[in-house]
Formats: sequence, C-alpha cells, structure tokens
Amino acid sequence: MKKYFGSVITAVFIGFTANAQGLMNKSETVFTHQDTLRGSITKERVWWDLKYYHLDVKVNPKEKFISGSNTVRYNVLAENNKMQIDLQEPMNITKVTQNGKDLKFERDGNAFFITLTENQKVGDTKEIIVYYEGKPKEAVRAPWDGGFSWKKDKNGKDFIATSCQGLGASVWWPCKDHMYDEVENMLISVNVPGDLMDVSNGRLQSVKKEKDGTKTFNWYVSNPINNYGVNINIGDYVNFSEKFKGEKGDLDCSYYVLRDNLEIAKKHFQDAPKMLKAFESWFGPYPFYEDSYKLVEVPYLGMEHQSSVTYGNDFQNGYRGNDMSGTGWGLKFDYIIIHESGHEWFANNITYKDIADMWIHESFTTYSESLFIEYYYGKEAANEYIRGIRKVITNKKPIIGYYDVNVEGSGDMYPKGANIIHTIRQVINDDAKFKSILRGMNKTFYHQTVTTKQIEDFICKESGIDFSPVFNQYLRTTQVPTFEYYFKNQKLIYHWINCVENFDLPLKVTLNGVETWLKPTTDWKAENVKDDKSTLIVDKNFYVTEFNITN
Repeated sequence: MKKYFGSVITAVFIGFTANAQGLMNKSETVFTHQDTLRGSITKERVWWDLKYYHLDVKVNPKEKFISGSNTVRYNVLAENNKMQIDLQEPMNITKVTQNGKDLKFERDGNAFFITLTENQKVGDTKEIIVYYEGKPKEAVRAPWDGGFSWKKDKNGKDFIATSCQGLGASVWWPCKDHMYDEVENMLISVNVPGDLMDVSNGRLQSVKKEKDGTKTFNWYVSNPINNYGVNINIGDYVNFSEKFKGEKGDLDCSYYVLRDNLEIAKKHFQDAPKMLKAFESWFGPYPFYEDSYKLVEVPYLGMEHQSSVTYGNDFQNGYRGNDMSGTGWGLKFDYIIIHESGHEWFANNITYKDIADMWIHESFTTYSESLFIEYYYGKEAANEYIRGIRKVITNKKPIIGYYDVNVEGSGDMYPKGANIIHTIRQVINDDAKFKSILRGMNKTFYHQTVTTKQIEDFICKESGIDFSPVFNQYLRTTQVPTFEYYFKNQKLIYHWINCVENFDLPLKVTLNGVETWLKPTTDWKAENVKDDKSTLIVDKNFYVTEFNITN
C-alpha cells in the first residue's frame, strides 16, 4: 500500500502529466539529476550484485535520533572501483570501511559514491561496512508521506515505526536503494530502550540485554526482500501466535499488539488465517514460510512489510470503518489485514523492477480483495465489490509512471487496475484457467523482480489470448473504450471508439435476451438481428462504456 483513498468519497491519487489523448508525455515533466540517481540503474550500481545486509541500528526515541551501520555483501559482476550507496538527507554517512580500511567517499545529494581501493575482481564476494547517523525524516502522514513515526501509546510509552514505500528505504538506512536488486537475506539488529520491544522482518533469533539497560533484538530474514519492505516497529508489545495448516505445511503466524489491545486483537485478527486460506487457494503457497507471517500494530494505517505486515486500522472492518465500494461487501473484512497481506504475493514475492510499474503490486492486490470476498461470499458478491470501486477512478493520468526516475503512476492503479484484471478475466471466460494464471505467476516469478512486459507476456501466453492492445489501452492511456452501436435494416452495427489502434477487446452482451459474444474492433461490423427494435445490454463486468447511436 502506498496511496489509495483518503476517505470513502475522496481518492488520494498521484500521477503525472498526460497529453490530450491520455498518453504520457515525458517532455512536459522536468526531472532532476537526483531523480536519475535515485531511479536508474547507474554505472555505480550495475557492476555489483547485492547478496546480504546486516543492518545494525540504535534508536534513541528521546532525541529522535538513530545511529549504526550496514554491512553490505556483494558479488562483483564487472570491474569497477566506484560504488553508489544511497542515504537521504538529513541522514549522513560518517565512515565506510572494507577489510578494516577506511574508504573515501563523496556525497551527491542523496547518493554517496565510495571509492574502493581493493581490486574488485569479477566473481569475487566482497563486503563494505557503512556507518551512519542522524535524525531521519519524520513521517508527516504515514504511510503516504513516510519516514519515522515517533508516537506515544495511551500509557505514554514510545510507539515508533518506519514506512518508506516510494520515498525509499534510504530515508532511514544506507542501502542500494533501487528495486531491481533485492538482497538475498539479511540480519536486522535493533537496539531500543529496555522497556520496549522491536519487531522486524523474518524470525527473532535472539534478544541481548545491554549494559546500558537497553535491549538489542536480532531478526533474520532468510528470503529475498525489497528495501522498502524492511521495517522496524518499536512499542510496548505483547504477542500471541498460532499455526496455519497451509499448502507447504505449518506456517507460524504471530501477532504483535500494544499491551492494552491483546484481547480485542485475538478476536479481530481471525481475518488473518481466513486470508491465508483464501489467498493460498488463489495464488499458491504463502511465499515466506521460512520467515513466518506476522501482523504488527503500528501508529499509522498499515503497510505490506514482508513477513512483518503492519496494521493500524483500529480493529474494525472496512477501511477505517468504511466500505470503499459502497456495496456493503467491504465491511465483511478488515481492509488492512486483507490488502496489506495480499501484497505478500504481489509486491513482496513478485516485485516491480522500477516503481513506474507499481501497478503490478497494487492492481493485483486490490483485486485480491474481491477474490477474498468470492472465496467466502460467492462470485456475484465479489463482482459487485469490484464494480463498486469504479466510482473513484479519475482517469486523469495513466497508471504507468515514468521509468528510471523513481516516478510511480496514477493512484488509479488501485481501482482501475483491479477492473482491468477483472475485465481480462471475463475475456478468458474460464475461472480454472484464470486461477492457474495467478498461481502460475507466483510460481514463475517466485522471489523475483519483474517488468510490466514480463507480466503482460505471461498473461498472454498462459491465456492463449493476445491482450497487448488491451494493456496498451488501460495501462498507458486514460481513455475508457466505448462500444458504439446502432440497429438498422435488421442489423446490429458496432465498433470500438475512444481507444488505441488495433483495440479488439471481445465483449459479452445480452442481445434480445440471449447472452452472446461479440468481437468488435475499431472497424464497423454487422450482425443480423430480428428487427430494428432489438435490445442490447453490455455485461457490466467489463470496464467499458457504451453508446447507442439509435437513441
């Protein structure tokens, strides 16, 4: 989750300039040198392959200050002696070493360029240690404007959490802050005041009591993890746990909440195993059995941090108690538990290479909400829900952003993206095949970073249908295709307008009371009908508009 709805009525969307036809026009937007350093695979990034992190950080709530180090292990892919490590202002790198020797580095805004003195031989495995400190950006309205959330619980104890999707993990720790290269595993060591607990990703290995009265919590992540998925959550936590009998055996599920919320959480978090049952059916096994599943209370709405999903929906159904679809079905489940956990498959398992393709995360995960409903309440209930969220689609900007500059597309990637998938499902017209495509995606791209093209090609191949014009239409323009038709001389005459070249979406309609399929294109076609007073109803599960010229 990055941005979705600010309320039931108003959508919180971001996006970028589009031309009059709805296509992105990059020339109208000015990007900076810093945008390129952040969003592109620079020559100082491409030559080394990230293998392991040990993030070791001390959190001082009183001063809102953090300090520590990150050990970066990497494989050398090509000879080079300049390495880019990212850390955003006002944070600062104080020292970098390799094999105990200090290295020189220089800062260019939010990027640091380190000069390596050892020979970087292709195939070698190397490490550097990056030391850093500072007062990280304080979240203004997490998770939409992320950073560190420094809060207090109702008992006056510190309640702290991080969130940084889009903004980047380098807002609080030094890393290779580009999504294309995920670390294969990592150790997260967090030092906190002695009366508090840290919950991070993966499994808790140990807790060390320090001489100064603080405690250090060591969490190990054994699976690949994207940078923004790494989190720390600090509070007066208590926990309870259970085992979910899943497709790969017993999955350890642990729930961490503030002390006063234990009893309500035990009842309300029953949505978690329900979610796992439904989503394993639709998407395949939970992708991180080795690291467990955790749901962690935080002082903001929530985020999809891998194996450490954060939760702040006040133990109520819907989105802060509201049904964003307006159908009633959205109040049958806790939006944050279902949506953010859905990201374990689409975001944490299948991860975009470039944030311009963020729709891969948000469109499929928004659609997962309707699949949860379908699993427990039936297909028509799910259809009603997914159609209901159309009302907040703005179609002002495309849902694919700009590449290589860390720019995501419009927030329409949530409701519109889900309706794209729903429309494609109608055309496939085979629910078993549709499910196999979803499961196949999670198997084929297991623990991988991907591009939009890879997802498009996979769906086209596995469905046996060329959806290329459909993807071009819905992902890259703001136009909603219009089915234009009329009756004349005992014929139904029809075609697509307001669409890209070669748009050829098949369409299910009810013609004179009989369900049938049409294959409209941008050229006029004709079908014989009984008379010119025939009736036609377009299947409402297709995200299209219609216009009857006869009327």
